This record gives sequence, C-alpha cells and structure tokens, in this order.
Amino acid sequence: MGGEYVCTLSPELVQRAKDEINEVPERRAADIEHIRDWLKHQPHINARMDDWTILRFLRGCKFSLERTKEKLDMFYTCKTLCPEWYKNRDPQDKKMRAILELGTFLPLPGHDPQSRKVVIIRTAGHDPKEYTMDEVFKATHMISDIMVDEDEPMSVTGVVQLLDLENVTAGHAMQMTPAIVKKAMTIWQDGYPMRPKGLNYINTPAAFDTVFNIFRSFMKEKMKKRVHIHGSDMESLYKQVPREMLPVEYGGTNGTVEEIKNYWLQRLDARRDWLLEDEKYCVDESKRPGKPKTSAELFGIEGSFRKLDVD
Repeated sequence: MGGEYVCTLSPELVQRAKDEINEVPERRAADIEHIRDWLKHQPHINARMDDWTILRFLRGCKFSLERTKEKLDMFYTCKTLCPEWYKNRDPQDKKMRAILELGTFLPLPGHDPQSRKVVIIRTAGHDPKEYTMDEVFKATHMISDIMVDEDEPMSVTGVVQLLDLENVTAGHAMQMTPAIVKKAMTIWQDGYPMRPKGLNYINTPAAFDTVFNIFRSFMKEKMKKRVHIHGSDMESLYKQVPREMLPVEYGGTNGTVEEIKNYWLQRLDARRDWLLEDEKYCVDESKRPGKPKTSAELFGIEGSFRKLDVD
C-alpha cells in the first residue's frame, strides 16, 4: 500500500482494534503523523514513511507512541546489523530460489475463526549440509515481510505458528546454535511489530526438549504461555488450529503444500522490486545520537548465558 492509508478491516475488526490495541480511528492519522515526524528527526534512521508501514508498528505496540518509536528504531537496527538476512533479497537468485522451492515457510490462505493468520513452518524442509540456517531464515523473512505488508487483518489479530518437526535430524538441531537462536528471538520479539498468538509444535522428536529449552530461555513470559506441544497428536492440534484451515497433507482442505508454496513464489516475484529496494531502509550507526549499537551488543550471547546460570 502506497502513500495514504485506506482501511480494509471489517467493522468487527475495527471494533476489536479499539478494544484490544487501543486504536482510535479518529486519532489514527494524527498518531501516524506523530511517528512520521519523529522518524524525520532521527538522523540515523532511513525509514519507510508511508502510512501503512507506520500504522503496522503502532498496532504491534498497541498505539503506545514511545514503544512504537523504540520498536521502529530496533527494527531498522536489526535489519542493518543482520545483513545475512536482509541484504540481496532477490527471490530469483539461484540459491534463494532453491530454498523457496522447498516450501519451508507457508502462510496459509485465509484466516482462522479469530481472524488470525496461520503459518506452517516445516523446520526440516532443507538439507543442513546444503543450506545454512541464515540462508533459510533469509528466505523465510522474504515471505514473512511480504505477508505482513499484504495482510491487514493480521496487524490487528496476530499470527499463529505451526512448527512441523517431521524428519528433523541432528544436523538440523546442530544448526540451531544458541547464537542463531538469540539472533532470531531478538529480531522477532524486539524488532518486528508482530503479535504472536500461538506456537504449535507437531511431530516433535525425542530430543526436542533439549533444543526447545534454549528457545524458551530467550522467550518472554507471555510467549511461553502460548506454546502448545502436540507430538504426533493431530486431534490436539485441531483444537488450536481448525482442521479446515490446514493443507490436505495435514488432514485439512485448504489447498496443498505445493499450491500454497507456488502462490508465495508468485507473490515474491511480483514484489521483487520492493524486496530489493527494501535494503536501503536501514540505520547508519555513525549518525546515531549517543553510542552506536553493535551486533555483539544486540545479538551477543555471553551476557544471556551468564544471566541464565543465576536464575
């Protein structure tokens, strides 16, 4: 969406935005303008200035202007200090294409009964000998960024994730080093204005708890409460994610994995220019008032692990 924001929400979601995230339609434009004006005065941030991008951050921060500013600064800082995920995001690059063809990250068509977006993440979709975790995360963020740009309801209602661990091997587990987990959790929790409403794990292997405990250690309290581990019990999953939302391969009727994957390949190709241009929206640490931020400070793990021992 370019320039001026035009609301596409149903009356019911407009009401939910008022009740749940403090959005006041009459004040919306003024809030957006306030943040835009603030961004213009940040010498170190080159941000997207359109209404819709700013509104997404306001919604993710429940319209707290202070939190929105912090999150925007953090978002552009994370993007800049993590070039391995955010540079050269070309969906037609040969290696990227090969990963995207695997269908490891699948936002499902439509929304669940609470109007939330549902995403399936097939964690063992790639061969760990061929692709690094950074390459896989880079590919999934291309899809994720297009999804949040194109799906207005989820900016109000949030997202439910379904992580399928079928065929996970030690090779996959070894790729999830504490360093990469810390980076991922920092970017997702502190950088994105996402509203994660549920984390569902299926087909979990025996050693799952060990790796998952590393993740848990970086999770905010309210996130921990939204985790559901189903093992191979699909009926348990359907209580969280209605069956009809899911692809055929998961017992549902909402398209096949192949069809959903191809839909997103098409969207990425259509938005290729946007993805490539997106790189220029970043921070210049040399212009930051006060002390520049570093990736060690943002994503470093020594501190976190020392902290863990004390708990």
